[in-house]
Amino acid sequence: MLAIYAPYVEKTAITFEYQVPSLEEFEERIEKTKQKFPYLVAEENGIIQGYAYASVYYNRAAYDWTVELSIYIKEEARGKHIGSQLYASLERNLQEAGFVNLLVCIALPNNASLTFHKKHGYEQVAHFKKVGYKFDKWHDIVWMQKRLLD
Repeated sequence: MLAIYAPYVEKTAITFEYQVPSLEEFEERIEKTKQKFPYLVAEENGIIQGYAYASVYYNRAAYDWTVELSIYIKEEARGKHIGSQLYASLERNLQEAGFVNLLVCIALPNNASLTFHKKHGYEQVAHFKKVGYKFDKWHDIVWMQKRLLD
């Protein structure tokens, strides 16, 4: 999975991380996340094509029903509906666990992610201007939200 994540760090502003984490650090992040949230992996013929997970949105009790989602798909696997399948499973698992609000933070420009999330019922709820600095450029972010219950 680190091999999928690394190009996002090295070549894009999709993640605001500057350096690829070590394998040990990456594995620790996964294990910590799995203690409380689903961490799903999509495979094809035994080869990982992508992964998606939920994490803490904000560490205060009032936010316990709200999670932030992340998804990473291998470049050559994009457009094969792997992301849609991962999100469907992730959302189902989160709803069964009692979570209500799903949030995603998207660094701009990223029309593919905006379109993907709109297609899956997420709506833009915030736009922050020039809050992330990567590759000698300031980037805006948008937050999108989907409620599982009303």
